[in-house]
Amino acid sequence: MSELTPELINETILAEYEEMRNLCTEIGDGYVMTSWEVDEATDIRPGGYVSGPTQFKIADGALWYLTFAALGRIEPMALTSELSMRFLRPAIGTRMICRATLEAANRRSVVGTCHIWVDGAPDRITSTAQGTYAIPMPR
Repeated sequence: MSELTPELINETILAEYEEMRNLCTEIGDGYVMTSWEVDEATDIRPGGYVSGPTQFKIADGALWYLTFAALGRIEPMALTSELSMRFLRPAIGTRMICRATLEAANRRSVVGTCHIWVDGAPDRITSTAQGTYAIPMPR
């Protein structure tokens, strides 16, 4: 497979999952960045806050893409083994950003940490997540 780029990841994933709204925006050594355009009709809870489940989705997707970065290839069958979140402050805005950083990787799993913020304010983290992705065994 050619070098992993955000464009290649997004094109590959959107071909299978047209409804995917968590887009890879950057990929580097040990990290990925993703973005999510907030939909007022589906992502906002009463009070105008981005919902917890929406923040969970961006973290989960970012860890999936981080798994691709750690493996050096797109592995669509990698799946969430565990994921925990901590909500730090209300997320209010129109665009969520997530940076997932690699903590550890081996033959069977990838562990990463996510920081999520809204509208270009990385100094105001709204939530953090840590999770593990399981890598399928070769057949």
